[in-house]
Amino acid sequence: MKKYILLIFLMLVTASATSYIYAEKAADPTGATTGTASDVTAVKAGAPTLDEVAAQAGHNKIAINMVWVLITGFIVMFMQFGFAAVEGGMTRAKNASHTFAMNFLIYPLGMIGFFICGFAFMFGGVGALGTLGGYDGLNQEFTINIAGHAFGLIGTKGFFLNGVYDVSVFALFLFQMVFMDTTATIPTGSMAERWKYSSFFIYGLLVGSIIYPIYGNWVWGGGWLSQLGNMFGLGHGHVDFAGSSVVHLTGGVLAFIGAKMLGPRLGKYNKDGSANAIPGHNIPIAILGAFVLAFCWFSFNAGSSLAGGDLRISIAAVNTMIASATGALASTLYMWFFKTKKPDPTMMINGLLAGLVAITAPCAFVSVGSAAIIGLISGILVIEAAFFVELKLKVDDPVGAVAVHGVNGAFGCIALGLFADGTYGDGLNGIKGGVTGLFYGDSGQFMAQLIGVSANIIYVGLIGWVVFKLIGLAVGGNRVNAEDELRGLDLPEMGVEAYSGIKLDKNSETPLSR
Repeated sequence: MKKYILLIFLMLVTASATSYIYAEKAADPTGATTGTASDVTAVKAGAPTLDEVAAQAGHNKIAINMVWVLITGFIVMFMQFGFAAVEGGMTRAKNASHTFAMNFLIYPLGMIGFFICGFAFMFGGVGALGTLGGYDGLNQEFTINIAGHAFGLIGTKGFFLNGVYDVSVFALFLFQMVFMDTTATIPTGSMAERWKYSSFFIYGLLVGSIIYPIYGNWVWGGGWLSQLGNMFGLGHGHVDFAGSSVVHLTGGVLAFIGAKMLGPRLGKYNKDGSANAIPGHNIPIAILGAFVLAFCWFSFNAGSSLAGGDLRISIAAVNTMIASATGALASTLYMWFFKTKKPDPTMMINGLLAGLVAITAPCAFVSVGSAAIIGLISGILVIEAAFFVELKLKVDDPVGAVAVHGVNGAFGCIALGLFADGTYGDGLNGIKGGVTGLFYGDSGQFMAQLIGVSANIIYVGLIGWVVFKLIGLAVGGNRVNAEDELRGLDLPEMGVEAYSGIKLDKNSETPLSR
């Protein structure tokens, strides 16, 4: 017993001594005295030289930017949940496993394609990464010379991330990969409920490796669209701060081409061309998904500064928030008073998303008043576009992906060319002065925006058609057979029902054409 008492006594004495040793540095409950000269890396601890202080300041600046890029990239990755919830909720119960599984697997599929060659094609010639430390190893761009001008078409360095073993490149890869994945997942909504999973699988690899990166290079990788200002005096070239064209218009054009080639779902259209409504099975989860997307969009837009020390991120974030609000309000009231006389929750969702898509390109370049106007226009535009696509073009888009991402992606780029107020963007794409739109005196910027949108529609439309054609030949058609479509794709395509043990009236989920 005495041995145990002595042992306890010795332990207490030791603990007290340890506490006494470490208590020499006073606690700092406010944080005011935490971080001193002794924390600066120096040859002589606690007495850094001016050069050592400058080196530490530079390192800290880049570290802030690096952390900002990584954290916003992590948050953007969570948009996959939002897209899955919106698309899954807006489609039918008998296809829920299939729809969610597409939204899940597109993440690794697109990532692998981007890792193999997509990143190299997109950023292999981008040059120095200024906000992330200035590494300039991504310096190989394939160009063609026309009339004395070098048109950059595709990067040629960084395949499998080889030869670019640098912290800044890896941060850029992570951030840009999750942006690519947003593009990749957009067609899973327009093509839902009849897309063969094997066809989708191949598409997932190709969109990240070839389709998305080439146009992305033209705008963000130093390619020809970004150089329209230097070559032809058109503003700062085609400008897209966070992806209205690079991400959303690309996804929207692919969504349109894919849905058009697949054809409408069984029962969607009657013989006279009129359309039947095919309601989604879980609107509440779609609404939750929209909230997730709205939250993640702050990182999507503000994170595209690639610099936590660029305080313009507050402008980008508030403009994002305001445009989403006016977009949702406009679509709600427009449906309520001018269309169906009901405040359709699905159009509330698409109005919110339309506002977010439209403000993505101009978020850092416009005033908050302009952001509100852009959101209002997008909220109405998404409704008119959705009805036009469904009733006039006869393209069956179950979630409105074409109207949300395609139409409003184009509108967002055009809005930048109209509303950019010249207060930000000095030096962007090698052009002095802020980015300025038509309403503030620069018609060249407006022209550059139109050229960028047109180039996207032409390139993505053509390569999308070719890719889907080739995939269809490889897998025996892109569309499931009629019997499986009527049964629901969960068991025939996936082998697992989303709602096992719940009896679904699958026939009633498919309207009878008249």
